[in-house]
Amino acid sequence: MCNQAVGLIAGEFEKRGISTVCIVLLREVAKRVRPPRSLFVPFPHGYPLGAPNDAPLQRQVIERALALLEDPGPPPLLAEL
Repeated sequence: MCNQAVGLIAGEFEKRGISTVCIVLLREVAKRVRPPRSLFVPFPHGYPLGAPNDAPLQRQVIERALALLEDPGPPPLLAEL
């Protein structure tokens, strides 16, 4: 999915009280769109959780993304893996 579209949709969900976290592949887009919470991952397009069949890495990405929901900092929050 488009990084920009996901960030904009996340912002609308947050306005309606639904917490979101975006996993983004393009840091520049996240900085411009400013989704409420996003995790930048340094992987190629099409692989937001890393390489196929690398369950430990995929779990790490998901756990880091979900941990952003507990961060008390004000949005927008852009973390890196």
